[in-house]
Formats: sequence, structure tokens, C-alpha cells
Amino acid sequence: MSEQIFNPNPEHAKDAAINSMEAYWKLQNHAIEDYEGFWKGFADKKIDWIEPYDTVLDESNAPFYKWFSNGKLNVSNQCVDRHLAEKSEQNAIIFEGDKGDVQHITYAQLSKHVNKLANLLKNKFGIKKGDRVVLYMPMIPEAAYAMLACTRLGAIHSIVFGGFSSEALKDRIEDAEAKIVITADGAFRKGKPYMLKNVVDDALSDGGKSIEAVLVVKRNNEEITWVEGRDHSYNELIKAESEECPFEPMESEDPLFLLYTSGSTGKPKGVQHSTAGYILWAQMTMEWVFDLRKNDVYWCTADVGWITGHTYIVYGPLAAGGTTVMFEGVPTYPDAGRAWQMVQDHNITQFYTAPTAIRLLHKTGEEEPKKYDLSKLRVLGTVGEPIDPPAWKWYYEVVGNSKCAIVDTYWQTETGGHVISPLPGATPIKPGCATFALPGIMAEVIEEDGTPTPVGEKGFMCITKPWPAMIRNIWNNPERFKKSYFGDCKKDGEAVYFTGDGAMIAEDGYITITGRTDDVINVSGHRMGTAEVEAAIKKHDSVAAVAVVGKPHDIKGEGIFAYIVLKNPSEGNEDLKIAINKVIKKEIGAIALCDAIAFVPDVPKTRSGKIMRRILRSIVKGEAITQDTSTLEDPSIVAIIEGIVKKS
Repeated sequence: MSEQIFNPNPEHAKDAAINSMEAYWKLQNHAIEDYEGFWKGFADKKIDWIEPYDTVLDESNAPFYKWFSNGKLNVSNQCVDRHLAEKSEQNAIIFEGDKGDVQHITYAQLSKHVNKLANLLKNKFGIKKGDRVVLYMPMIPEAAYAMLACTRLGAIHSIVFGGFSSEALKDRIEDAEAKIVITADGAFRKGKPYMLKNVVDDALSDGGKSIEAVLVVKRNNEEITWVEGRDHSYNELIKAESEECPFEPMESEDPLFLLYTSGSTGKPKGVQHSTAGYILWAQMTMEWVFDLRKNDVYWCTADVGWITGHTYIVYGPLAAGGTTVMFEGVPTYPDAGRAWQMVQDHNITQFYTAPTAIRLLHKTGEEEPKKYDLSKLRVLGTVGEPIDPPAWKWYYEVVGNSKCAIVDTYWQTETGGHVISPLPGATPIKPGCATFALPGIMAEVIEEDGTPTPVGEKGFMCITKPWPAMIRNIWNNPERFKKSYFGDCKKDGEAVYFTGDGAMIAEDGYITITGRTDDVINVSGHRMGTAEVEAAIKKHDSVAAVAVVGKPHDIKGEGIFAYIVLKNPSEGNEDLKIAINKVIKKEIGAIALCDAIAFVPDVPKTRSGKIMRRILRSIVKGEAITQDTSTLEDPSIVAIIEGIVKKS
């Protein structure tokens, strides 16, 4: 299966944005031969410049690269205003709620909603260029309105995933020194209301002193607590605002948003993206990878709290003038046919989801897609982790009727958009393989010193030239930025961007991603830092030490397995495991819950105190221990832990 090649569907390929490998190589060779000229051509064509830039790429302060210096634009204009002349009555957003309620929001209506909210933020709360605004929102249209309203004013938004805990929310509010939180009373999930406002209240009860106001959208109309003078009703205040609001001209390198992601040091880091480079690549990849065309209806199942939701629910589709679907619920409720019912009802042409969701849909409803008309589908996408061959086969044959291209996209929060991916009209696809770097992306599998890794061997997945959508900084922590992304690999003596992933390259140039090389666990496509999870577990009074690793999981790709050393070993029981997971849920959120916990007398450490997670990963996978254990403080602990895990 892994070496079988699937060529593009000729019917779909003939009108694709990039319709052959010859066309792909023409673009990529242009970038190789004239890198700045390549990017200049697309920047001039794709962006509505208010004032022209004077320099394509400034490398004078590497790795703090600058693109399109001194140019001015506005992302709200790029995503909304410039489409109004020709697309005012086209759907910009189709929203479907958990209970099946549907809204069709045209570009003209989107413009009015965004302008009214921008006016409210500006006039009522004094939000201006450079202010930070935290969004803690469900998947409802108001989340997109808020993102675009911030960009209209030049405010920097920081979205916190609605499943994160009050502690995680507080940490992100405080690091960004945000001025306002926009949230909702809650939303609906699996037919029942859930709450968000109370989490904001908890986050602000002993922190978040920079917050001056909380703006609350009514969604589920459940009872909530209102704090006098701080909390305000979006639904009431928005009525009085004007539908006209001028957009703020922004410098190309002005920060567009912050998005906090897990790191290996325990403290989440605020990934900072710029304005021009990010929106340019969001639009280009939307058009190339999803082959977005006139009259298409595109659905990405992600949440706006993750980078996938930023780039491929809101910014990319709207910058390209497309129609994007937002979904509040889960794809298996009220039954395993929900996703396919939506594809049929909304005439969806591109469907983009995570391998976790594909595996779940496969297991819970293998024959469900055959009950629905999925004939409009042209491109199927996956994101977050490599997709395993059985899930790929079902996705291709049953969901796509063996006619749709599967674009297995590789990218990160830090890359802003796809960097390695098949192109649906051009690339012969190998299941589970990322295939080739996109035009303009200089992705290479190399050793630390920059020498190419031999064919078929694991090396470091690096991008050896800066590109417009790349991370610009870690908020207020430039040293961490340099160390995290430019501290491991060099080429020609210069530091290059290291993704943190390993990869292999085949003789034919196909790239396969082999997984993380650092201490990060990929849970359902979302990266969880081991240090962050361990820090939460250590807050339980019974825990003396802990080490967490990823364990293969049929649905999530990786689950979290915790090795815990107790202060009093006799306390180890199922009730304590439940109590420890409650702490994790409070500190981080349900996404970080441990699938399994083993109480152990100690963890394998070097004499310097470093935990040997490679050994712990091998144990949990049932693999033979091939690492040298002679350097451990207590080599005998490995066999003891193996025995405990086998019994658990």
C-alpha cells in the first residue's frame, strides 16, 4: 500500500490551479533561480496594497526576517472589502450549528458584521492598533467576525481554544497583556449546552489584571454571572453601531495575531505572525492545495482556536474569495452520518479534517458515506499528523469514490500555512507520504551541519530559506525564538529553520515525515509539550516525580501515557488516577488527559538527572530496549518499569 501511487484524476486536473508536475517544477525552478522575483510576482498579483513595498526580503537581521518592507495593507480589506464589488451576494460563510441550525452569511453581510464589531471595540472599549484582544470562543460566526474586526483596527488577536482550562487561559491573557476578552456564554455540543463564560470568570478571579472588559456573545442562553462594569453584552451593544468602519493601514511586518503553542519548556509560547506574508501564503496555499474555484464550497472541520482554523477556515478561504463552512458540533453527532449529510446538504467540494476524525468516522460508520450524495467532492485533505494506510484507503475509496485527490498536508503553527503537500491536479500520491515541498518552500532533509541526509535515512526536516508566512518571533521572547527554531541546524554556516520533525527522502525525491524529534506529543494533531503536562501533574500533592510520553492510539494517533512516582507508593490506585486527570483538566484542559497512568518507583534518569524518555517510549510501545542503559543512575529500574507496564 505504501508504495502504490495514485495519479491525479484527469477530469479534476485539467482545470486545476497547478495541473501537472511540469507546471509544479516550472514554479519551483523559478523560485530556485530567482527567489525574490518569485515572491514579488505573487505579492504584486495577490495582495491589495494600500502603499507599495520597497524591499521584497530583508535578511539583515536574521533570523528576524522582514518581507515586503514598508508596504501597507489591511487583512480585513483583503478578506472582505475587495470582494464586495463582484461577490457581495455570494456566501462567505455557511454556518451549521450542533443542532442543525444553518446561517448563510454573504460577503455583504460579513462586511456589516465585521464593521459593526470593529466600531464597538473602538468606540466602547478604546481598542486600537497594537492592543491585544483574547478570543475564547466557540465555533460560531461571531468568532470570525471578531478575528476580522481586530485586523480591521490593527489590534492583535490571540485565540485560546475553547477546550482549554481557566489556568491555561489566564497564562495566555497574562503573557499577551490583553486588554479585552471576547467570549460567549457557551455553545452546544452533542445536543447539550456547555459553558465558556464561567471559565473566563475563573481565569480573571486571580489573574489577568490587564483585562479591562469582557464582551459576551449569547449563544446557548444559559444562566451566567455578570460582573458589573467589566462584562458587556455583545448582542445588546452591537445594535447601535454603524455598518461603516474604515480599516487601519498596516505595515507588512506589523503583528497580525499571536497563537500560543506548547513547547518543551513547559511555558506556552506566543507564536507571532506578520500581516502581509501570512495572508499572502494563506491565499496561495488555499488556491494551490485545495484548488479553490468559483462556486466551490469548502469545509475545514478544525476549530478557530488552532492554526488550522485561522488559516484554513477564516483567512485563507476569505482572502481567496471562497465560501467556507463553520461547524459548531462534532462529525459523529447525532450519528456517524452527520459529516456526510453536511457534505451532501451544502454541496461541499473540499473536505479537510484530521486523521483522528477520519479514523473515528471509519470505525463508527464504515458504510455511512455510501448513503449520501458526495459527488461534488473534488479534494479531500488531512492535517495534523501522517494518515495511516488503512484510513487513507477508506477515505480515498469510500468517501472519495476513488476519484478525489487526498492532500496530506504537512505544516505547523509556526509555518503559517502548508509547506509540504501533494497538489490535487499535479502530484502522483503515495499514501502516508507528504510528497514534495510547495513552490517557493525550500524544504530539505539534512544533518545538523547542513549536509544532505542519505536517501532512506532519517534526518532533520528543515526549511533552508526564509519564506513570507514563517513565524516572526515568540511574543516578548526573541531569545527563545532563536533557540527554539534556529538553534539546531545550519547550512553553509548559517542557522536555518528546523521544524522539530524528522523526515526521510526517497530516491524519487518524495518526503516522508517520521515524527517529532523533541519532547512534544501529537494528540489528535495538536502538539502538547511534555513539560506542560508534567507541570500540571506535579500540582497533585501525591506526586513526587513524573514523565509523560506519547503512546500510539487508534483514534488520536498519539495518547498521553504518564509514569508517576508517588510520595507514598501505597496510595496508588484507580481513584488517584482519576484525581490526577482532574488536575490536568483544570490546569490545561480535557485534550491533555492521560489515557493511561503507571505508578512506578522511579523513572530512568542519567546521572545528571535527565529523564530518558526514549526508553519510556520504547517500554510503552512494547519495544525491545536497544538504548545504552549503563549511563543511567539506576539501570535496574528499566526492568522494574517494564514489568509494571505489562501488568497495567
